[in-house]
Amino acid sequence: RGHRAKLTPAGRELLAQGRPLLQAAGELEHRIRRIATGWEPELRIAVDTIIPFKALYPLLDRFYRDCGGDGEHTRLRLLNEVLGGTWDALLDARADLAIGAPGDAPSGSHLRVRRLGELETVFAVAPRHPLAKAREPIADATLREHRIVVIADSSRVGPPRTIGLLDGQDTLTVSDMPAKLAAQIAGLGCGSLPRFLAAPAAASGQLVIKRLAEPRPAMPVHFAWRAERPGRALAWWLKALDDGRWAALLAR
Repeated sequence: RGHRAKLTPAGRELLAQGRPLLQAAGELEHRIRRIATGWEPELRIAVDTIIPFKALYPLLDRFYRDCGGDGEHTRLRLLNEVLGGTWDALLDARADLAIGAPGDAPSGSHLRVRRLGELETVFAVAPRHPLAKAREPIADATLREHRIVVIADSSRVGPPRTIGLLDGQDTLTVSDMPAKLAAQIAGLGCGSLPRFLAAPAAASGQLVIKRLAEPRPAMPVHFAWRAERPGRALAWWLKALDDGRWAALLAR
C-alpha cells in the first residue's frame, strides 16, 4: 500500500493563505495587461441625482457589448452625487467622469466640460398643499411662507450649492431627487422638480404644477472629466454621451 501525504497544521495554513494570494496575483496580471492595452482597471462615474440611474442602463449594456473581451473587465463604479458634489467628485478625485453636473464648473478647476443639455423644471405641490389653490403667478413673498424641500449638496471640498431657496424660508432637507419627489407628493413641502419627473406625477393627480411670478430659468447640465488623455473606457463614454438624446430627456 502506498503512503498518503498528510499536511501538517503549518502546511494547511500555508495552503489556505496561498490560494487567495495566487488569485490576487492572477488578477493583478490581468489588470496590468489591460492597462497595457489602454483599458482602465476601473472607471468611476459620478451621476448627479437629477439623472435617473435607469436612464444609464442602456448605455451600460452597450458598453459591455461594444467593448469586447478587454473592455468588459473595466470595472464600472457609479457614484450618486448632488449639485456641487458632482463637480466636487472630480476635483476630489473620487470620480473620473461626471454625468449631469449642474450649472457652471468651479472656476480654475481645469476640468474638461461638455454641455449635456438644459434641465427644465416646474414648481409643484401636492393637491392638499395650501399653495395648490393659490392664485397664479405665485410671488416670492408667498413662497417664503411655506416649507421648501431641498436636496443636500454632497460637496466635500468646494462650497455647497443651493437652488431655488429664498432667504428665511423653512426647509426640509433630503438626500436625493427621488426622496424630494416623494416628500412633495406627500405634501411635506413645495419646490421645483425636473419636468420629466413632475409631469407624470401631475398627470396621475399626485402633484399640481403652479406658475411662479419669478420662474426658474432652465439650468445647463454637463458631463465633465479630468483626464487630458482618456483611456479607452472613458473615451467610449465621452463619445456615447455626446449625442442629442440626453438633451431631449432633460428638456421633455
